[in-house]
Amino acid sequence: MKHVTPALLLLPILAHAQAPADTTRLGEVVVTASKVEESILQSPVTVEKLNARQLRLTPAASFFDAIEHLKGVQMLTPSLGFRVLNARGFSNTTNVRFAQLVDGIDNQAPHIGGPIGNVLGPSDLDIQAVELVPGTAAALYGLNAINGLANFSTRNPFRSPGLSVQQKTGINHLNDPATGAHAFSETSVRYARVLGPKWAVKVNGTYLRGYDWIARDPTDINPNGNATTGLLGADNPARDPVSSYGNESSNRSTLTLGGKSYQVARTGYREQDVTDYQLQTLKYDAALHYKLTDKTELAYTYRGANFDNVYQRSNRFRLDNYHLQQHALQLTGPVVQARAYFTQENTGRSYNLRSMAENLDRSFKPDARWNQDYTAAWNAAAQAGQSVAQAHATARAAADAGRLQPGTPEFQQRLRELADINNWDQGAALRVQADLLHLEGQLNLGEALRRGGGKALPAWADVLLGLDHRTYFIQPDGNYFINPEAGEDPYSTLTYGKTGGFVQAGARLWQVKVRLTATLRADRNDYFSARFNPRLTAVYSPTQRHNFRVSYQSGYRFPSLFEGFSNVNSGQVKRIGGLRVMSDGVFENSYLRSSIDAFNAAVTRGVNTGGLSRSQAISQNQGLLQKNPYTYLRPEHINSIELGYKAALLPGGRLLADVDFYSNTYRDFIAQVEAYVPLDATGQPLPPGSDQNAVATALSARAGQARYRLWTNSRSRVYNYGGSLGLRYEVAGGYLAGASTTYARLRRTESGDGLEDGFNTPRWAANASLGNENVVKNFGFGLNYHWQQRYYSQTFLVTGYVPAYGTLDAQLSYRLPEPNLRFKLGASNVLNHYYASYLGGPSVGGLYYLQVTYGL
Repeated sequence: MKHVTPALLLLPILAHAQAPADTTRLGEVVVTASKVEESILQSPVTVEKLNARQLRLTPAASFFDAIEHLKGVQMLTPSLGFRVLNARGFSNTTNVRFAQLVDGIDNQAPHIGGPIGNVLGPSDLDIQAVELVPGTAAALYGLNAINGLANFSTRNPFRSPGLSVQQKTGINHLNDPATGAHAFSETSVRYARVLGPKWAVKVNGTYLRGYDWIARDPTDINPNGNATTGLLGADNPARDPVSSYGNESSNRSTLTLGGKSYQVARTGYREQDVTDYQLQTLKYDAALHYKLTDKTELAYTYRGANFDNVYQRSNRFRLDNYHLQQHALQLTGPVVQARAYFTQENTGRSYNLRSMAENLDRSFKPDARWNQDYTAAWNAAAQAGQSVAQAHATARAAADAGRLQPGTPEFQQRLRELADINNWDQGAALRVQADLLHLEGQLNLGEALRRGGGKALPAWADVLLGLDHRTYFIQPDGNYFINPEAGEDPYSTLTYGKTGGFVQAGARLWQVKVRLTATLRADRNDYFSARFNPRLTAVYSPTQRHNFRVSYQSGYRFPSLFEGFSNVNSGQVKRIGGLRVMSDGVFENSYLRSSIDAFNAAVTRGVNTGGLSRSQAISQNQGLLQKNPYTYLRPEHINSIELGYKAALLPGGRLLADVDFYSNTYRDFIAQVEAYVPLDATGQPLPPGSDQNAVATALSARAGQARYRLWTNSRSRVYNYGGSLGLRYEVAGGYLAGASTTYARLRRTESGDGLEDGFNTPRWAANASLGNENVVKNFGFGLNYHWQQRYYSQTFLVTGYVPAYGTLDAQLSYRLPEPNLRFKLGASNVLNHYYASYLGGPSVGGLYYLQVTYGL
C-alpha cells in the first residue's frame, strides 16, 4: 500500500492546525440505507456519500467520474461516455447486479437491465449529492441490487432557484499511438424558478461532444490454435487478437493441408476499422414541483437522452442515435412516498462490431468459397517450395484478394448496408424497442400513527411498509427478441413483470444507544414463485460519535430481459434465453463446447502427430465429449454478513473514520454456457440416444453442429469476503484530506465449474485526496489519486490479467464572487499513463479541461 502513504502522511502534519467549530459533521444525513432519513454515523449498513463540497473539490471531469474515488467502489470504463459502477466483486461491463437511481427512480435501459453510464442521469449543475451502498440492498430495493446501489439526489427548485451555466472545453488522446489529439466539449444549462408559494419549475440541458477511447489490444486469444504444427505468434493462421473481430472461434475452419489439420480463421478487422469513435450526448430534463404542505411535494419529471458511444456486454457495440426517455411522477413526504415512472428505449441505428466485421468478410466472399481459395493457394505455394508458414501467408493473401479495405468508399457503403440488416448472420443491426413501467408506494406507519395522536405504536418503535410492481414491454424484432408465447404472431408485445413488497420494523432502545431493524421482503416474478429476502441490523452507539453496526441480509435477483428472453443469431452461434419457453429441449440434447474443443484438439493432434486417420482419431477420442449438465434458469441468490464501525473523532468531529468487513455467499450465478447440438446429414438434430460415434462424427465438423450460447446457472457456490477503511479529515483553513483502502477476495468456489461470472476485482485498491476551495484569495485546488492491484479477469470476450495501474487527477480553481463565476483547470489521469480497466476494453489516457461555471 505504499501508493497511498504520501497522502496519509499529510494527516498528522495538518492536524497541528486548530479546526474551527463549524467543521462538525455529526448532523450529516443519508436516506438510501434504510429508506428514511438518518444520521450517516448511525446508518445500519455501509454508506458512502459525496456531498456538495466534495463535488466542488473533485478534479474528475464529472460528478459521475468522481464516484470512482469513493471507498469500496470499482469503476470500469468501456467508453468515455459509458462507465460502470460496482462494489464487492463479480464485476462486468453490463452490471445487472448494481442499481442506479436518480431521486429514487431507476434509470436503467430496459432491455439491458442496467444503466448506460449517466446518460439518463443529472448534470453536474443539478447534482446535489451521491449516496452509494456497497453490498446487497435487495431487501429494500429488490431486483438487481444484490451488489449495491447508488442514488443521485438532484437540486430542488424551491431551494436552488436561478440560472446556472457551465462550459467544459478540453482535449484527450495526447500521445495516443492509435490516433491524434481530439477536442472535448460539454455545455450544460440549468434554470429553476419559484412560481409562488406552491409551484416551482426547473429545466436542464447538456450537450457533450468528444472522441471515444480506442480499444487496441493485440493479444492473441487463440495462441495455441496450431501449436501441434509449430505455427505460433504471427505465423498462427488462427490468430484472434482481442480488439479485432471476424476471426473468433465461429469464424475458424479446420482445413486439411499437406496431410495435416490446421485451424484457419478469417482475417477480420480491427475495432477502429468498423466503428465511429465520435462521441455525442444530448440529454435534457424538466420538472414541475407542487408543494402540498411544507414537507410534502408532488413532482413530475421528464428526462430524455440521445447519444452515440461505444457500449460493451459479451460483444462491443456502436450505439448510434440511441434514445432513452422517462416520465416520472413522485410524491415525497414524511409519511407517504409514491413513484410511478415509464421509461422508453430505442436503440436507433446501433450495431454489433463483431457481427459487422464477420459479415464484411462474408459479404465479400462466403466462408466456403474463401476456404476453397485458401486451400488451392496453399497447395500451390507448398508445391512451389514455400515453407508451411510462408504458404499460409500466401494463401491468406490470395483468398483475401479484392477484400474490402477500411476507409474506401466501397467499405463505408457496405458498412452502412450491414448496419441496417437486423440479422447478425447477415448484418449487424441492433434494433430494440423496450419500455419499463414501475409503480411503488411507501408508508411510514410509525410517523402516521404518531401524527394522528394515537398510541398504538410506542415512541421508540418504527414501522415502514413498501410495495412495488414493474413490467417490461418488448417489441420483438425477430433477431434480438421474439415473443415465445405469442402463438401465430411472434412479433406481438412481450411482457415480463415482477411484484414485490417489504415490511421493516425498527426499535430505538436504551436511550437510543441501540437501534434494531428487521426487514422482510417478498418478490414474485411471472416465471418464478415468491422469493423472500430478510435483513436484520443492529447499531450500538455508546456515544453520538462512536457507532458499531452489524447486519445480515439476503437477496435474490431474477433474470434480466436479455438473460431470460434473448434470441440472437450471433456469428453462427445462437444466443438464447435460459427460461424454458426459450430453450426447451436444447439443454437436454447438447454437449459442452469446452469438451467439443478438447475433443477436436485431440483429433487434430492424433492426425498431425499420432499417425491416425481422421475416423480413427474421432473414434479414439469420443469419450472426451461431455453432455451439457446445465438446465433452465433459476433466480440468483446472495447471503451477506457485514460488521462496521463509524466514528467522528477529534474536537469538532473533524476526523471521520469508517471501517467495514463483510462475507458473502453466492449460489446459482446467472451466467452463460456454450453448448452444441449434433446434427445429421440433413441438418436436423440427432435424436436423443443416438450412437456415440455418430454424435462424435457430427461434432467433429462445423456443419454437424448447431451452436448455442445459453443463459443458465452456475453449479458453484461461491464465497468472497473483504473490507475497507476510510478516513476523511477536515483541517483549519478549509483543507479536506482523505484516504481509503479496500480489500476484496474470492475465498473459495465449490464445484468450480467456471460458469460463475469472473470475480474480476482487484484484491487491493486505494484512494487518497487533498483539496481546499480557498487556499488564498479565492484560489483552490483538488488532488485525487487512485491505485488498484492487478487482477484476474474472466469474461466471454477474453481471460487474463488486468495490469495494476494508478491515476492522478488534479485541478486548480478560482472563484470570482461577482458575477459568481468559478474557473477550474483540471485533468483526469493528468500524467497520461494509458491503462485499461478490464481486458478487451479501451486504452484510457488523460483528459484535460477548462471548466467555467456561472451561477452555481
